[in-house]
Amino acid sequence: MRSTSVRPPARRRFGIGAVLAAGSLAVTGLAFAPAAAAVAPTSATVAYNCGLFGGGSTVLTATQAGTSATITVSSNITAPLPLAADSIASTLTLAKATGGTTAFTGTKNPATATGATVTVGPLTGTVASGDSLEAGGGTLKMVLFGITVTCNPTANQSPGPFVYE
Repeated sequence: MRSTSVRPPARRRFGIGAVLAAGSLAVTGLAFAPAAAAVAPTSATVAYNCGLFGGGSTVLTATQAGTSATITVSSNITAPLPLAADSIASTLTLAKATGGTTAFTGTKNPATATGATVTVGPLTGTVASGDSLEAGGGTLKMVLFGITVTCNPTANQSPGPFVYE
């Protein structure tokens, strides 16, 4: 018996190959496409006074995905003792330009050595399209070892408020 194999016509192979190549290019293009920046600016600096715990220049880094937003707080506050990862309950309250406030909360933080600066976040919150949020008029509260540290801004954030799409 003679073995016969059935091969698709050349034009069919070309058509399938072209579709696969186009699909690969489309997926590659998506992988390298820049992420949409839904909030502007994505980073701002504000000075906080945290009383006995110090204070100073703090960087707020914002992201947005629809109505969900996050802010990471890189503070100038130093840890009085070693802090375990995810051990700081934090609430960042930002003032809305239209009145009221929006709170960003969470318990995310990296492990921090004594004397190192404290970073918390990402803290999560809910925003609406067009929200303009500013640190001035809000607070940063962190609970460390059962002690609430309240930080008040000493000036408005720079370069300006976070404006969400």
